[in-house]
Amino acid sequence: MSCKQTQLLFWGGPPDVGKMLGGEEKEEDPDAAKKEEERQEALRQQEEERKAKYAKMEAEREQMRQGIRDKYGLKKKEEAEAEAAAAAEEPAAGSLTRPKKAVPAGCGDEEEEESIMDTVMKYLPGPLQDMLKK
Repeated sequence: MSCKQTQLLFWGGPPDVGKMLGGEEKEEDPDAAKKEEERQEALRQQEEERKAKYAKMEAEREQMRQGIRDKYGLKKKEEAEAEAAAAAEEPAAGSLTRPKKAVPAGCGDEEEEESIMDTVMKYLPGPLQDMLKK
């Protein structure tokens, strides 16, 4: 080996210096394609397991949420929004004019005000209902 070749080996140089100096070339692994396929399959399997784990956790959370909704008499957000949208569309369905504004409290009949209170009481949790009835 000459001095120049030795310098290239120690100080770096082009990546193929070893080949030029008669070094061994890396041989391609004949099973490389098979190993890569197995690795990809393992990754897919891990991803499926992760998704199954998080789906199970979300199902448990939804079950807990539903228990809380049942306990306090709450509705799901989607159901409440759908009911509100349906209620807003009903009065305007047959009318070409805009819906009338609600009458402010104290301007209507006493029977009407009582029905409003009943409606409000229906949506309050049990302990609050008892407290307001007293």
